[in-house]
Amino acid sequence: MNQIVLDADRRLRGPYTLAGGLLHVLVPEALARWPELVHSHDIEIRAAAPGLRELVPASRTSLADRVAQEERILVPAPRRTLRLANGLAEFVRDHLARGGPLTVTVANAGEADATDIEFLEVLRRRVPAELLVVVEGPSTPRDGTLPLDTDRYRNEGFHHAMAEAGGLLLPELAEDSEEWWTILHRTTTALAALEREEEARALLDHARRVSVTAKHRATCAYATAMLLVRHHDPAMRDPEEALAWINEAITITDLLPDTRLRAFHLSFDLNGKALVQVRRGRFEEATELVERAIELAERDLGPGEQPIHKLVLRANRALLRGTSTAALADLDHTIAADPGYPDYYLDRGNLLVKLGRSQEALADYERAMRVGPPFPEPYYNRAELRFAEDDLEGALADLDYAIELDPDFTDAYVNRAGLLVAMGEYGRARADAERDAANPYLLCALGQVEAAEGNPEEAYKAFGSALERDPSMVTALAARGVLSYENGDLASSVADLTRAIELKESAELRFNRSVALRALGRLEEARADLVRARELAPADEDVRRALAEQ
Repeated sequence: MNQIVLDADRRLRGPYTLAGGLLHVLVPEALARWPELVHSHDIEIRAAAPGLRELVPASRTSLADRVAQEERILVPAPRRTLRLANGLAEFVRDHLARGGPLTVTVANAGEADATDIEFLEVLRRRVPAELLVVVEGPSTPRDGTLPLDTDRYRNEGFHHAMAEAGGLLLPELAEDSEEWWTILHRTTTALAALEREEEARALLDHARRVSVTAKHRATCAYATAMLLVRHHDPAMRDPEEALAWINEAITITDLLPDTRLRAFHLSFDLNGKALVQVRRGRFEEATELVERAIELAERDLGPGEQPIHKLVLRANRALLRGTSTAALADLDHTIAADPGYPDYYLDRGNLLVKLGRSQEALADYERAMRVGPPFPEPYYNRAELRFAEDDLEGALADLDYAIELDPDFTDAYVNRAGLLVAMGEYGRARADAERDAANPYLLCALGQVEAAEGNPEEAYKAFGSALERDPSMVTALAARGVLSYENGDLASSVADLTRAIELKESAELRFNRSVALRALGRLEEARADLVRARELAPADEDVRRALAEQ
């Protein structure tokens, strides 16, 4: 077994110091022997090891790779580094499977950046021990600080490094200078992404105390509003105070004398206010705000100016337009302009599912899988499509992989538990369902397991616990309604199914209630349910047959 020693101290090269060192060992051999392996992970390799960029050309790119720095308005989400880590782990795994096993001794692991800590965790979880052994090595004191590559940290979503760099840089810069403001905004954005909103707010409050520059004060007001509506703790969110701050931002940017500067900042703030209004339940007002923002940006910004901002506005309008061809047109436009951005395919796929165009949705989910590093959502969504087509093995494979990519993806456990019940694998289903006794959806899945194993009392208990936590959970009401019917409690069955129909009507719920109503002798009501079920699902053979028999 080959052996190497790598230093993880972030003060050497910042984020991915360890991963970059490993890539510098593995990538040259892979390029010589299996170049397709490198090209299929170009984004991850180039992000983690900038020194290899001349050797590894970018084969998968998005619009952000081609615009000026000041036009890169999208800051990567906190989970992007998990995508990178998973892609890097798959590269390492596939390389070692071909080239032979490796032992890596990691020096200065305690000084590693968060990206390398995450990378090591993913390596240990996803690369078999017979291929890779990771050993913790010595820790050697070293002078120096983190390299202050703030463009890289901001662009790649290396939020821990950006927050640390900001803390080092801001005291050294002249307050209220342009460079100070750039670093301050990048630092507060990183702190918010790390769920350190109070620190971000303190910086923004300080900035307000030292500046009277209109543009910067408006940006501070916008950022404060976003902290208030996006706070990681729902109890700390305050849409009403956020509305006051975003209105202040709009008031200021609306007065900016430069037409192009005003168009960019005001449309940005109008879009932010739309989010505030969504959180306040004012969806019509939110749509009007995004419409105004689009009109302003298209009218007063040049055709090639701020292209990402314009696409974000279109994508947001699509979400507000609901299940409609107009929403689809917006997403079509967005994807045509930036075909290398995976998240837009996910949004369009979800919309296509709602429009009943499942094959086109499948193509979008699979495109999202290919254009960027691996992430679980497209596999989770494809699993639902495969389940609908009775491809249970394919659905299970997708859910297994989604959970492998993100072991904290609770929704995937919920769906996998239900799928395993349908496949008769009750032991595995129970293991998933018992993962979190406080989660109503997993409790509902546990109820399904108990019912399938012939434990009605335990099933009732699980469904009841789920409904205590979420009284509007249609799945639990529907399942308990069926269970009550099977155990002869027809009145309770009808009550649960009626409540479920009130919350979210479907042909299946109407059909099931008709069965319970018929057993109670309420024949006219039972037939009315079947008629309505036929309206909701005209091609359903069970509904047609039941109507014909009455």
